[in-house]
Amino acid sequence: MGAAERKGIAVAGSVIVDKINSISAYPGAGELTQIRSLQKAVGGCVPNVALDLKKIAPELDIRAIGKIGADAEGAYVSQVLTEGGVDIAGLKVMDGEATSFTEVMSIPGGQRTFFVYSGASADFGVADVDFEKVSAKLLHLGYFLLLQKVDDGDGIEILKKALECGMETSIDLVSENSDRYGLVLPCLPYTDYLIINELEAGRLAGIAPEKENLEAIARKLKDLGVRKKVIIHMPECSVCFSDEGFSVLGSYILPEGYIQGTTGAGDAFCAGALIGIYNGWQDNEIMEFASGCAVMALGAPDATSGMKDRLQIQEFCRSFQRREV
Repeated sequence: MGAAERKGIAVAGSVIVDKINSISAYPGAGELTQIRSLQKAVGGCVPNVALDLKKIAPELDIRAIGKIGADAEGAYVSQVLTEGGVDIAGLKVMDGEATSFTEVMSIPGGQRTFFVYSGASADFGVADVDFEKVSAKLLHLGYFLLLQKVDDGDGIEILKKALECGMETSIDLVSENSDRYGLVLPCLPYTDYLIINELEAGRLAGIAPEKENLEAIARKLKDLGVRKKVIIHMPECSVCFSDEGFSVLGSYILPEGYIQGTTGAGDAFCAGALIGIYNGWQDNEIMEFASGCAVMALGAPDATSGMKDRLQIQEFCRSFQRREV
Protein backbone atom coordinates (compact mmCIF):
# COMPACT_ATOMS: atom_id res chain seq x y z
CA MET A 1 0.00 0.00 0.00
CA GLY A 2 1.45 3.37 -1.01
CA ALA A 3 1.74 6.31 1.37
CA ALA A 4 -0.88 8.21 -0.62
CA GLU A 5 -3.43 5.44 0.01
CA ARG A 6 -2.93 5.36 3.76
CA LYS A 7 -5.31 7.10 6.12
CA GLY A 8 -5.98 7.37 9.81
CA ILE A 9 -3.76 7.08 12.85
CA ALA A 10 -2.63 3.91 14.64
CA VAL A 11 -1.70 4.15 18.32
CA ALA A 12 0.52 1.36 19.60
CA GLY A 13 2.06 0.46 22.94
CA SER A 14 0.87 0.54 26.53
CA VAL A 15 -2.70 -0.42 27.41
CA ILE A 16 -3.53 0.18 31.05
CA VAL A 17 -6.49 0.41 33.40
CA ASP A 18 -6.19 3.43 35.69
CA LYS A 19 -7.62 3.19 39.19
CA ILE A 20 -7.75 6.85 40.21
CA ASN A 21 -7.70 7.43 43.96
CA SER A 22 -8.50 10.99 45.04
CA ILE A 23 -6.62 11.98 48.20
CA SER A 24 -6.18 15.25 50.12
CA ALA A 25 -2.42 14.91 50.71
CA TYR A 26 0.43 12.45 50.33
CA PRO A 27 1.24 10.67 53.62
CA GLY A 28 4.72 10.44 54.99
CA ALA A 29 6.35 7.10 55.81
CA GLY A 30 4.21 5.20 58.30
CA GLU A 31 1.33 7.69 57.97
CA LEU A 32 -2.18 7.22 56.62
CA THR A 33 -4.29 9.29 54.29
CA GLN A 34 -7.89 8.54 53.33
CA ILE A 35 -8.99 7.88 49.76
CA ARG A 36 -11.93 10.24 49.22
CA SER A 37 -13.18 8.71 45.98
CA LEU A 38 -12.26 5.94 43.53
CA GLN A 39 -12.74 6.00 39.79
CA LYS A 40 -11.78 3.42 37.17
CA ALA A 41 -10.80 4.49 33.68
CA VAL A 42 -8.75 3.25 30.77
CA GLY A 43 -5.20 4.57 30.69
CA GLY A 44 -1.86 4.24 29.01
CA CYS A 45 -0.82 5.62 25.68
CA VAL A 46 -3.11 3.53 23.49
CA PRO A 47 -6.50 4.16 25.18
CA ASN A 48 -5.75 7.76 26.17
CA VAL A 49 -4.43 8.97 22.83
CA ALA A 50 -6.76 6.83 20.68
CA LEU A 51 -9.94 7.90 22.51
CA ASP A 52 -8.85 11.54 22.48
CA LEU A 53 -8.13 11.36 18.74
CA LYS A 54 -11.54 9.85 18.02
CA LYS A 55 -13.30 12.51 20.08
CA ILE A 56 -11.37 15.32 18.41
CA ALA A 57 -11.91 13.98 14.89
CA PRO A 58 -14.80 11.48 14.83
CA GLU A 59 -14.44 11.07 11.06
CA LEU A 60 -10.85 9.81 11.37
CA ASP A 61 -9.95 6.08 11.40
CA ILE A 62 -8.21 5.38 14.72
CA ARG A 63 -6.65 1.98 15.42
CA ALA A 64 -5.47 0.54 18.76
CA ILE A 65 -2.46 -1.80 18.76
CA GLY A 66 -1.36 -3.42 22.00
CA LYS A 67 -1.73 -6.32 24.43
CA ILE A 68 -4.24 -7.03 27.20
CA GLY A 69 -4.87 -9.93 29.56
CA ALA A 70 -7.72 -12.43 29.28
CA ASP A 71 -9.41 -10.88 32.30
CA ALA A 72 -12.16 -8.50 33.33
CA GLU A 73 -9.89 -5.48 33.04
CA GLY A 74 -8.95 -6.44 29.48
CA ALA A 75 -12.63 -6.83 28.60
CA TYR A 76 -13.26 -3.40 30.14
CA VAL A 77 -10.58 -1.78 27.96
CA SER A 78 -11.95 -3.47 24.83
CA GLN A 79 -15.47 -2.33 25.62
CA VAL A 80 -14.50 1.29 26.30
CA LEU A 81 -12.41 1.53 23.13
CA THR A 82 -15.11 -0.05 21.00
CA GLU A 83 -17.80 2.22 22.43
CA GLY A 84 -15.48 5.14 21.70
CA GLY A 85 -15.29 4.21 18.04
CA VAL A 86 -11.71 2.93 18.09
CA ASP A 87 -10.78 -0.10 15.94
CA ILE A 88 -9.46 -2.80 18.31
CA ALA A 89 -8.55 -5.45 15.72
CA GLY A 90 -4.90 -4.86 16.62
CA LEU A 91 -5.45 -5.47 20.32
CA LYS A 92 -4.01 -8.91 21.20
CA VAL A 93 -5.21 -10.97 24.19
CA MET A 94 -2.50 -12.69 26.26
CA ASP A 95 -3.29 -15.73 28.40
CA GLY A 96 -1.59 -16.14 31.75
CA GLU A 97 -0.93 -12.46 32.43
CA ALA A 98 -3.09 -9.67 33.85
CA THR A 99 -3.97 -6.53 31.96
CA SER A 100 -1.58 -3.77 32.97
CA PHE A 101 -2.93 -1.42 35.63
CA THR A 102 -1.96 1.72 37.50
CA GLU A 103 -2.95 2.89 40.94
CA VAL A 104 -3.11 6.68 40.57
CA MET A 105 -2.89 8.77 43.74
CA SER A 106 -4.29 12.17 42.76
CA ILE A 107 -4.67 15.42 44.69
CA PRO A 108 -7.50 17.38 43.00
CA GLY A 109 -5.99 20.37 41.26
CA GLY A 110 -2.49 19.16 42.14
CA GLN A 111 0.04 16.47 41.45
CA ARG A 112 -0.45 12.76 40.95
CA THR A 113 1.71 9.68 41.55
CA PHE A 114 1.55 6.39 39.65
CA PHE A 115 2.11 2.84 40.89
CA VAL A 116 2.23 0.63 37.79
CA TYR A 117 1.89 -3.14 37.28
CA SER A 118 3.49 -3.84 33.90
CA GLY A 119 1.32 -6.85 33.06
CA ALA A 120 0.52 -7.84 29.48
CA SER A 121 1.79 -4.57 27.98
CA ALA A 122 5.34 -5.46 28.99
CA ASP A 123 5.16 -8.38 26.52
CA PHE A 124 4.07 -6.17 23.61
CA GLY A 125 6.56 -6.20 20.76
CA VAL A 126 7.11 -6.16 17.02
CA ALA A 127 5.57 -9.63 16.58
CA ASP A 128 2.26 -8.23 17.84
CA VAL A 129 1.96 -5.67 15.04
CA ASP A 130 0.39 -6.91 11.80
CA PHE A 131 1.96 -4.41 9.42
CA GLU A 132 0.07 -5.89 6.46
CA LYS A 133 -3.22 -4.82 8.04
CA VAL A 134 -2.15 -1.51 9.57
CA SER A 135 -3.11 0.87 6.78
CA ALA A 136 -2.56 4.05 8.82
CA LYS A 137 -0.85 7.17 7.56
CA LEU A 138 0.77 7.75 10.97
CA LEU A 139 1.87 5.31 13.71
CA HIS A 140 2.33 6.63 17.23
CA LEU A 141 4.26 4.38 19.67
CA GLY A 142 4.31 4.92 23.45
CA TYR A 143 5.28 4.69 26.20
CA PHE A 144 8.99 3.98 25.96
CA LEU A 145 10.57 3.10 29.34
CA LEU A 146 7.38 1.29 30.36
CA LEU A 147 7.32 -1.50 27.74
CA GLN A 148 10.01 -4.12 28.33
CA LYS A 149 10.17 -5.59 24.83
CA VAL A 150 9.90 -2.19 23.18
CA ASP A 151 12.75 -0.89 25.34
CA ASP A 152 14.85 -4.00 24.66
CA GLY A 153 14.90 -3.45 20.89
CA ASP A 154 11.43 -4.16 19.55
CA GLY A 155 10.64 -0.45 19.55
CA ILE A 156 13.24 0.35 16.94
CA GLU A 157 12.05 -2.61 14.82
CA ILE A 158 8.44 -1.37 14.98
CA LEU A 159 9.52 2.09 13.86
CA LYS A 160 11.71 0.74 11.06
CA LYS A 161 8.96 -1.49 9.69
CA ALA A 162 6.42 1.33 9.89
CA LEU A 163 8.69 3.58 7.84
CA GLU A 164 9.32 0.80 5.34
CA CYS A 165 5.55 0.42 4.94
CA GLY A 166 5.17 4.12 4.14
CA MET A 167 3.87 5.30 7.50
CA GLU A 168 5.15 8.32 9.41
CA THR A 169 6.23 7.61 12.99
CA SER A 170 5.79 9.33 16.33
CA ILE A 171 6.86 8.36 19.84
CA ASP A 172 6.58 9.45 23.45
CA LEU A 173 8.03 8.34 26.79
CA VAL A 174 7.19 8.13 30.47
CA SER A 175 8.76 10.43 33.04
CA GLU A 176 11.02 7.93 34.77
CA ASN A 177 13.64 8.98 37.30
CA SER A 178 16.40 6.73 35.99
CA ASP A 179 19.44 6.50 33.75
CA ARG A 180 17.59 4.38 31.14
CA TYR A 181 16.86 7.21 28.70
CA GLY A 182 19.80 6.07 26.57
CA LEU A 183 17.64 3.13 25.48
CA VAL A 184 15.52 5.54 23.44
CA LEU A 185 18.35 7.31 21.60
CA PRO A 186 18.83 4.63 18.89
CA CYS A 187 15.14 5.02 17.97
CA LEU A 188 15.35 8.73 17.18
CA PRO A 189 16.65 8.32 13.59
CA TYR A 190 13.48 6.28 12.88
CA THR A 191 11.17 8.81 14.56
CA ASP A 192 9.51 11.52 12.49
CA TYR A 193 7.88 13.26 15.45
CA LEU A 194 9.05 13.25 19.06
CA ILE A 195 6.33 14.53 21.42
CA ILE A 196 7.43 14.59 25.07
CA ASN A 197 7.45 16.77 28.19
CA GLU A 198 10.35 18.88 29.41
CA LEU A 199 11.54 16.35 32.03
CA GLU A 200 11.73 13.54 29.48
CA ALA A 201 13.32 15.82 26.88
CA GLY A 202 15.95 17.09 29.29
CA ARG A 203 16.93 13.62 30.44
CA LEU A 204 17.01 12.34 26.87
CA ALA A 205 19.24 15.22 25.75
CA GLY A 206 21.34 15.36 28.91
CA ILE A 207 20.46 19.04 29.51
CA ALA A 208 18.73 20.48 32.60
CA PRO A 209 14.95 20.62 31.87
CA GLU A 210 14.56 24.36 32.45
CA LYS A 211 12.43 26.67 30.30
CA GLU A 212 15.47 28.67 29.20
CA ASN A 213 17.09 25.43 27.94
CA LEU A 214 14.18 24.19 25.82
CA GLU A 215 15.59 25.46 22.53
CA ALA A 216 18.98 23.85 23.19
CA ILE A 217 17.24 20.61 24.21
CA ALA A 218 15.04 20.56 21.11
CA ARG A 219 17.95 21.30 18.79
CA LYS A 220 20.06 18.55 20.34
CA LEU A 221 17.29 15.98 20.02
CA LYS A 222 16.86 16.92 16.37
CA ASP A 223 20.62 16.56 15.90
CA LEU A 224 20.42 13.12 17.54
CA GLY A 225 18.24 11.95 14.69
CA VAL A 226 14.58 13.03 14.96
CA ARG A 227 13.54 13.26 11.34
CA LYS A 228 10.95 16.05 11.26
CA LYS A 229 9.75 17.71 14.48
CA VAL A 230 10.71 17.80 18.15
CA ILE A 231 7.73 18.98 20.22
CA ILE A 232 8.19 19.60 23.95
CA HIS A 233 5.44 20.60 26.37
CA MET A 234 5.53 21.84 29.95
CA PRO A 235 2.97 23.62 32.17
CA GLU A 236 4.21 27.09 31.19
CA CYS A 237 4.67 26.65 27.45
CA SER A 238 5.38 24.35 24.52
CA VAL A 239 8.11 24.47 21.89
CA CYS A 240 8.69 22.95 18.48
CA PHE A 241 11.88 22.64 16.45
CA SER A 242 11.73 21.57 12.82
CA ASP A 243 12.83 22.71 9.39
CA GLU A 244 10.49 25.69 9.97
CA GLY A 245 12.84 26.78 12.78
CA PHE A 246 12.25 27.12 16.53
CA SER A 247 8.80 28.11 17.82
CA VAL A 248 7.58 28.72 21.37
CA LEU A 249 4.03 29.27 22.65
CA GLY A 250 2.81 30.12 26.14
CA SER A 251 0.20 27.89 27.70
CA TYR A 252 -3.32 29.03 28.55
CA ILE A 253 -3.97 30.87 31.81
CA LEU A 254 -6.80 28.93 33.45
CA PRO A 255 -9.21 30.25 36.09
CA GLU A 256 -8.77 29.22 39.71
CA GLY A 257 -10.49 25.90 40.43
CA TYR A 258 -10.67 24.85 36.79
CA ILE A 259 -8.10 22.05 37.03
CA GLN A 260 -9.75 18.84 38.26
CA GLY A 261 -6.73 16.60 37.63
CA THR A 262 -3.60 16.37 35.52
CA THR A 263 -3.96 12.70 34.54
CA GLY A 264 -3.91 12.42 30.76
CA ALA A 265 -3.00 16.05 30.03
CA GLY A 266 0.22 15.03 28.30
CA ASP A 267 -1.62 12.43 26.23
CA ALA A 268 -4.24 15.02 25.30
CA PHE A 269 -1.50 17.40 24.16
CA CYS A 270 0.00 14.54 22.16
CA ALA A 271 -3.35 13.74 20.52
CA GLY A 272 -3.80 17.37 19.56
CA ALA A 273 -0.30 17.50 18.11
CA LEU A 274 -0.96 14.33 16.09
CA ILE A 275 -4.12 15.87 14.64
CA GLY A 276 -2.13 18.90 13.56
CA ILE A 277 0.66 16.75 12.11
CA TYR A 278 -1.84 14.55 10.27
CA ASN A 279 -3.47 17.61 8.70
CA GLY A 280 -0.17 19.22 7.73
CA TRP A 281 -0.48 22.28 9.96
CA GLN A 282 2.37 24.70 10.64
CA ASP A 283 4.30 24.35 13.91
CA ASN A 284 2.51 27.20 15.71
CA GLU A 285 -0.88 25.84 14.67
CA ILE A 286 0.07 22.41 16.01
CA MET A 287 1.08 23.83 19.40
CA GLU A 288 -1.96 26.09 19.61
CA PHE A 289 -4.35 23.21 19.14
CA ALA A 290 -2.37 20.72 21.25
CA SER A 291 -2.34 23.10 24.21
CA GLY A 292 -6.10 23.52 23.84
CA CYS A 293 -6.53 19.76 24.00
CA ALA A 294 -4.48 19.70 27.22
CA VAL A 295 -6.89 22.29 28.68
CA MET A 296 -9.80 19.93 28.05
CA ALA A 297 -8.06 17.09 29.89
CA LEU A 298 -7.23 19.32 32.85
CA GLY A 299 -10.94 19.99 33.35
CA ALA A 300 -11.70 16.33 34.19
CA PRO A 301 -10.30 14.00 36.88
CA ASP A 302 -9.58 11.14 34.45
CA ALA A 303 -7.59 11.03 31.23
CA THR A 304 -10.21 11.22 28.47
CA SER A 305 -13.71 12.27 29.57
CA GLY A 306 -13.01 16.00 29.21
CA MET A 307 -12.10 15.85 25.51
CA LYS A 308 -14.38 17.42 22.87
CA ASP A 309 -14.31 17.72 19.11
CA ARG A 310 -12.01 20.12 17.30
CA LEU A 311 -14.44 23.01 16.90
CA GLN A 312 -15.68 22.77 20.49
CA ILE A 313 -12.08 22.83 21.78
CA GLN A 314 -11.19 25.89 19.75
CA GLU A 315 -14.37 27.70 20.77
CA PHE A 316 -13.93 26.83 24.46
CA CYS A 317 -10.34 28.12 24.58
CA ARG A 318 -11.11 31.46 22.94
CA SER A 319 -11.96 32.97 26.32
CA PHE A 320 -8.53 32.20 27.81
CA GLN A 321 -5.39 34.28 27.53
CA ARG A 322 -1.92 32.82 27.05
CA ARG A 323 1.16 33.26 29.21
CA GLU A 324 3.91 35.54 27.96
CA VAL A 325 7.08 33.68 26.94
